[in-house]
Amino acid sequence: MTDRESDDRNGSGTDTGVATKAKPKTKKPALYRVLMLNDDYTPMEFVVETLRRFFRMSTEDATRVMLQVHHKGVGLCGVFTYEVAETKVNQVLDFARQNQHPLQCTLEKA
Repeated sequence: MTDRESDDRNGSGTDTGVATKAKPKTKKPALYRVLMLNDDYTPMEFVVETLRRFFRMSTEDATRVMLQVHHKGVGLCGVFTYEVAETKVNQVLDFARQNQHPLQCTLEKA
């Protein structure tokens, strides 16, 4: 046995191991699309106001989304983490009910 092997067995070796912690990978949160659905009763102006108020869209962007909802039946309001998307859906639904409109809004995984 060499001197080094003897030192290692006795715990007096010169090699010092450096303990490194593996840095855990942070997982990105899942994203969800907030979608507005068409109905035959909610006024277009109300939809535009809702998009401006809760999704901070410009009048031009809100009008574009409103027309997409009107012509295609559904429009994308934005993509958010689950908690933010759920909050926005609930805000839109509450606002619509308070103003006696049947406007529907939902979320789906992006």
